[in-house]
Amino acid sequence: MEYTVQKLGALAGISTRTLRYYDELGLLKPARINSSGYRIYGQTEVDRLQQILFYRELGLSLEGIKDIVTAPSFDGVQALKEHHHTLLQRRQQLDQLIANVELTLAHKEGRLTMSNEEKFAGFKQKLIDDNEQKYGQEIREKYGEETVEKSNRKLKNMTEEQFNALQQLEADMFESLEQAMEEGDSASGLAQKAADLHRQWLSFYWDSYTKEAHAFVAQMYVDDERFTAYYDKRRPGMAAFLRDAVHVYTGSKE
Repeated sequence: MEYTVQKLGALAGISTRTLRYYDELGLLKPARINSSGYRIYGQTEVDRLQQILFYRELGLSLEGIKDIVTAPSFDGVQALKEHHHTLLQRRQQLDQLIANVELTLAHKEGRLTMSNEEKFAGFKQKLIDDNEQKYGQEIREKYGEETVEKSNRKLKNMTEEQFNALQQLEADMFESLEQAMEEGDSASGLAQKAADLHRQWLSFYWDSYTKEAHAFVAQMYVDDERFTAYYDKRRPGMAAFLRDAVHVYTGSKE
């Protein structure tokens, strides 16, 4: 079956403007242009659009998606398996949070008792799952299975006060980073304060801290677009600025 821009947009729930933009980027070209000058899409393009929308849901940039789906080695079936695995992880996270809300409601209504540790268990598990998804493979390959498992156990065993302190550290780090970026110097006092806050934040997760590991993670923030998107949504260029500040902090860069 073939589709015009209007029909494919209606099928996928996206605008015709978006489809035209995908064409301009070389991300999703039509199968052909008919005699009237209209873009015509076939089944191959429909399948690619589905993949593009899956990757968009996972937070990847259009340029990143283009690199993936246009690569000669791209395997559509394997990509779907990876999407399925990621979505199952998300569902598990939501199920955990829903269960936590239900337990809290029961506690508030007097139907059961709930410890303060239990109130935050779902959030801590979500942090573990998010971290695992983002850089679990890289850290396991570089530092080993035991290091990752120790980190996860450390997070699970956090007290309420420690968990709140973790959240506050991240907020303080972002605030310092934004102020330091105004100065534009990754070696400034504010930038180094942000790097130190980042070290403290990481130490909540890690069993032990090393400058090498700190510098490695900061570099990952730039190399991996998932990390870049997380920091740059605060302010464009934040991931690279933090990387530079950490490299100064750890002595990885003069």
